[in-house]
Amino acid sequence: MLDKLLDKKKIKRVVGIGCIWSLTFVLTGCSILSNNPKKVAENKKIVASPAAAVEISFWNPFGGGEGEFVERIVQDFNTSQKDVYVKQLRLESNEYYVKLSTALSSGKGPDVAVAHVDRMSPFVKAKQIMPLDELASEVGFDFKDLEESNVRSVSFMSKPYALPLDTHFHMLYYNKAIMKKAGLLNDDETPKLAMSTPEAFIQMLQQIQVTVPNVEPFAVNTPYFQEPFLNMYYQAGGELLDVSKAKVTIHNDKSLRVLKFYQQIYASKLSDVNDKTPWDTFHNGKAALWMGGVWEAGYHLSESSLPAGIMPLPTLFGSSMQWGSSHTLVIPSYVTKDKQRAAMAFMSYFSKVGSMLWGQAGHVPANRAVLQSQAYKQLPYRKLFIEAQHQVKFAPQTDNYATMFTTLSEELQSIVMGGMDPEEGLVQLEKKMNSVLAN
Repeated sequence: MLDKLLDKKKIKRVVGIGCIWSLTFVLTGCSILSNNPKKVAENKKIVASPAAAVEISFWNPFGGGEGEFVERIVQDFNTSQKDVYVKQLRLESNEYYVKLSTALSSGKGPDVAVAHVDRMSPFVKAKQIMPLDELASEVGFDFKDLEESNVRSVSFMSKPYALPLDTHFHMLYYNKAIMKKAGLLNDDETPKLAMSTPEAFIQMLQQIQVTVPNVEPFAVNTPYFQEPFLNMYYQAGGELLDVSKAKVTIHNDKSLRVLKFYQQIYASKLSDVNDKTPWDTFHNGKAALWMGGVWEAGYHLSESSLPAGIMPLPTLFGSSMQWGSSHTLVIPSYVTKDKQRAAMAFMSYFSKVGSMLWGQAGHVPANRAVLQSQAYKQLPYRKLFIEAQHQVKFAPQTDNYATMFTTLSEELQSIVMGGMDPEEGLVQLEKKMNSVLAN
């Protein structure tokens, strides 16, 4: 396959990269649906690059199960040919972007790296990462083979600046045993959920509370509350920025309704506002429902003592739109031409071949051929994942999104944890986010 990728230019050298997740993903955890420890061990024996190979460095922040998937993809690539050797460096997730930003600014660092789609804009503006359209053409990669929404999310000035690997978002996990005790499980083990309005959903949670009093009806990701908030805010038709992308517009009736919905859930003890690890609460069988990431599918489904099921998020505020993000691969602008081609060829391999393995981790592949393959669709719940993928709303393209997102997180914490009036809290939130955007 590598020979075909490089045939047009008769390139004899190539190399690659892996993927990343946000801090929430790291703390929430992810496990493996079908991991082969023997294969991993065998791959780890290959530590030296062939003498004639171009060696390129690949930075990523993946640990745990995801890290093992990426390691397997990199090692499979290295053993599939002798022209390129990918040497990966995994950095701690909480320091990854600081070190990557420093490397890009100094012109010394990885030859290929992971970047979340919402982190790309400042790198593009500073011309620290390169457009990939011409380079992709050189190695025979066609961006038309990817989902259009993914390509659009990484495109600036009509050029793709990254190769998107996936889409990741939230689903509603449910404990079948608890739902059955509450009289809310159908014969086919799907839940009987009232999901037409926030009020109906709360009534359903109250039924769980009464019938199964020793569990948390709904584990909410309060430690990273910005994500469950954005899920419902986007459902309500909300936007973070106005049309000009020059002003934050989050102080409105839509966000106020969403905040009051969650505050009522907390006040009624339908969710524990002090639960620091709600993902574990669900995993340990102590919560009926959990709004968790697709990347957690293996973690929950592989637990034999947990009778877990998955379904799309409840549609409570008028639409099925929801928060989501994407892992992408980028090439720094300082990378030399031969390593650029090597990196692009590895990225192509990751997309075309590695995506099937990456899809087992729970992410929805951006590569359309893999996404539509029977092998992927036959994985548990993947048909639901594919449907939900089309409802994802990516972050607005702005240089300050990372800081805005941090501000959003901190201020929402003050509202839900500090008992602040939601109206007053939204006024402060919008003011602070506009200040970030202006600077």
